[in-house]
Amino acid sequence: MKSFFQFLSENTATQQAARLGLKSDGHGGWYDNNGEFVAKTEKGRLKFYNKRQRIGKQDPPSTDKEKNLSQTTYEKEPAQEPAPQQQTPAPEEPAAQQAPAQEGPPPVEKTKGTLTVAFGRFNPPTTGHEKLLDTVASSSDDGDYIIVPSRSQDKKKNPLDPDTKISIMRQMYPNHSEKIVNDPQNRTIFDVLKKAHMDGYAGVRIIGGGDRVAEFEKLSNNYNGKLYAFDNVEVLSAGDRDPDGDDVSGMSASKQRKAAAEGDFASFRKGVPSSLNNKQARELYNTLRSAMNIKEGWNMWEIAPKFDWKGLRENFINDKIFNVGELVENVNTGLVGKIIRRGTNHLICVTEDKIMFKSWIKDVSEAVTNSNAPSGVPADQRLVGTDAHRKYVEKMVPGSEWGKQFINKYRKK
Repeated sequence: MKSFFQFLSENTATQQAARLGLKSDGHGGWYDNNGEFVAKTEKGRLKFYNKRQRIGKQDPPSTDKEKNLSQTTYEKEPAQEPAPQQQTPAPEEPAAQQAPAQEGPPPVEKTKGTLTVAFGRFNPPTTGHEKLLDTVASSSDDGDYIIVPSRSQDKKKNPLDPDTKISIMRQMYPNHSEKIVNDPQNRTIFDVLKKAHMDGYAGVRIIGGGDRVAEFEKLSNNYNGKLYAFDNVEVLSAGDRDPDGDDVSGMSASKQRKAAAEGDFASFRKGVPSSLNNKQARELYNTLRSAMNIKEGWNMWEIAPKFDWKGLRENFINDKIFNVGELVENVNTGLVGKIIRRGTNHLICVTEDKIMFKSWIKDVSEAVTNSNAPSGVPADQRLVGTDAHRKYVEKMVPGSEWGKQFINKYRKK
């Protein structure tokens, strides 16, 4: 706890900054009206930076006059200093280079505490996901949490479109329905974290399955201070999952896709929460099978790779999938990147924003985007089990009673 003397000292620094028109970043740093960092609080007083600072180098000693300055300018280190006797002025640089753009996220006043987040595919949502959502809620500070389903969609690993998926989730998990976010801008985990930063959160807490923790922890911390700025980034496990278990811990979306592909409704029903009755569970089962287009034929390694690791590996080794230069999407984080290196069972990829990420081959899918599929689900078509919802789903299935168009998918270029 701060002493009374420290409080008075900091208040003095605050008053001093107010007189100079400086803005605080909430962590002792002060910015001028141009958004340039000019001072910081040290021992209750403002410490300013002098005008002869060089980028990437230590500040030269400040003169007495410079110590009282309230602004600073950054200039590039000249390639060669002119001799003292020469008075030839240095050539002027273009305006865009005189003051380099500020790096990192924009400073935002921290007015909120810690936001707890779960980001995942939920394709389809299961009883196992219900455990995840309950963990997110119990781990949050005063119920300040959000559930963010990814926007990924393809007929193999992500057959349900975002609107349908989120509509089903809100029915499956009524205790969390208001926390489930349907925002087309949240395509990746970074989109979620950047928005939390702009909303004024001081910290974030990411909850994921035990097999996701290491990936989320590395990515989220590596880019803290670059894409967003939090005082603390925490990643917690919602528990290890056993794919062979019969209880909730063993239930997964992969098992549900496998059951749907094999026509095994009895097994599928075990993964649907009791919040949906048998009719609604059957409707979800049929919706999933239609979205996967089972009649076209399927391979287990494509729809549920954890159940056919050998098939996935053989196709990868034989260069039939995931070759250098192709675009893939990490199904856990939503990041889309070009493959620049192939490992024995993993890929190194780079996004358009130069974010590099590593993915196991089981966690990526071919990057696709929807064209003329419906962009949203009308409110009267969101209830699973109704004729309206059935008609909406059939509109996306070629050859069905209500189907009128294909869901065209194109590679991202």
